[in-house]
Amino acid sequence: MSVPYFSQWEAPSLAPDILSGKKSLQDIDAWPASGAQSQAEFVEWANHVCGMCCLKMALAATTGNVVPILELTRRSVPYGTYVREGDHIRGLIYAPFVEFLKHELQITGQVRVELTAEDIAAELEKNHFFIASVHPGIRHPEIAPPRTGGHLVLVTAVEQGTITFHNPSGHNEATQSYVQLPVSQFAQFFAGRGVAMMPRTIQNA
Repeated sequence: MSVPYFSQWEAPSLAPDILSGKKSLQDIDAWPASGAQSQAEFVEWANHVCGMCCLKMALAATTGNVVPILELTRRSVPYGTYVREGDHIRGLIYAPFVEFLKHELQITGQVRVELTAEDIAAELEKNHFFIASVHPGIRHPEIAPPRTGGHLVLVTAVEQGTITFHNPSGHNEATQSYVQLPVSQFAQFFAGRGVAMMPRTIQNA
């Protein structure tokens, strides 16, 4: 299955400058593509929607429809997918996200915890996608992260000990789409949790 790539910042080519601080979110002219109702809304949310970007990519792959990230986000918030804590936005919160998938998109998802990176292969035998919690430093896999988790990527395949994924905050083409890492290296960034979604149809023999 071909999986289109989208950046959580709507401008993949600007990712290096955003990450380095050379450009700010206010400099992204493509913000209307996010579905934001204002530039301020885009700026508020763009660093928090890696999970919704993963969903956008999965939906585009399976339905052909490109649903704006912040449209998905707004629809999900009543389910508790994100929680405001003062000026901070906490989320994506998995259990409410699964409820959102079920009731709004008729998609089956499962929260999965206490996994090893090796377990992801079994998840993808049963499901088309796995949204994995990893450290955002996975865009620089040669550097060991200080901890795991804090960011979400869309895992699309595990074959011969190699994990393939799309990273919503990759800083160049090599770290954005169809990124491949050995399972053992992915494990350094993986927090052991995520959401398996879109079960595969089992054909009777």
